Amino acid sequence: MGGRIVAGVSGSLGSLAALHRAVGLARQAEAELLVVLVWTPPGGEYGFRRAPCPPLLSTCRDAAVQRLREAMAQAFPTGGVGVPLSCVAVRGEPGAALVAAADRPDDLLVIGAGGRRWWRRLWPSVARYCQRQAGCPVLTVPRPELQRELDRLTRRLALAHVGY
Repeated sequence: MGGRIVAGVSGSLGSLAALHRAVGLARQAEAELLVVLVWTPPGGEYGFRRAPCPPLLSTCRDAAVQRLREAMAQAFPTGGVGVPLSCVAVRGEPGAALVAAADRPDDLLVIGAGGRRWWRRLWPSVARYCQRQAGCPVLTVPRPELQRELDRLTRRLALAHVGY
């Protein structure tokens, strides 16, 4: 293949499914795998610029690195993945940071499809952003069946709690 496989992870079941797909593709293509976890400061970049707090930023960065380690440990509890691997926690907006990480035309960006919840109308879809903006192919991996079932159960419980 010649390019890299860039996988976006957050620790969600959907992102772990995308990570597993990315590892499989990297093995097939004998390609390098770059795993990217994107984080933003509390309140976003705008909020941080208005009230900068370097110790808080350092804590958030450390938490993001820890979340990346935990995601890798959850996805691969026995250790190695069998492909050349780099992991990085990047500060920024998820879509833009993932597109920037997959900056070579022969890269392949692999991401989870995300959910179809009501708040997706308030925040733009990272997957759609990447599909529109990336200069390389983008593979969007559907949410695993377990995640879909958990979402259904959560909705039922929420409706039962409200009294519908």
